[in-house]
Amino acid sequence: KMAAKAGRIRMYVCAGSAAPAPPLGPALGQRGVNIMAFCKEFNARTKDIKKGIPIPTIIDLKADKSFTFTTNSPPVAYFLMQAAGIEKGASRPGHEVAGTVSLKHVYEIAKIKAQDRPMRLLPLKRICEGIIGSARSLGIRVVR
Repeated sequence: KMAAKAGRIRMYVCAGSAAPAPPLGPALGQRGVNIMAFCKEFNARTKDIKKGIPIPTIIDLKADKSFTFTTNSPPVAYFLMQAAGIEKGASRPGHEVAGTVSLKHVYEIAKIKAQDRPMRLLPLKRICEGIIGSARSLGIRVVR
């Protein structure tokens, strides 16, 4: 018999460095989840990813205070800023250019994001268009 679902928490957790400190600790603690159990399991699951990369994590909570969680690949903005070699996006996107990425970069990012559960059914072209839109909003120019 499956435990009744008690809620869902969506948050970014840095790979390999989940700790009971805020924001993770309070979010899990107020729902009665064993924080250390989550941290150990998350860090074990993300040990092969470079430490500190933000990982979108969906934590499903059950009524008996147990949990399951799924992780996706890092956000598109993270990949774009890495590819462009910048720390942050333009303060006035559309007016200034923070950096540039090639279409090959966009395609490579799309191939990684295509493995994420929400994107599995989308064609690669559609994912690329979304990534180009993200680049535009960060002030990153896409060049051929």
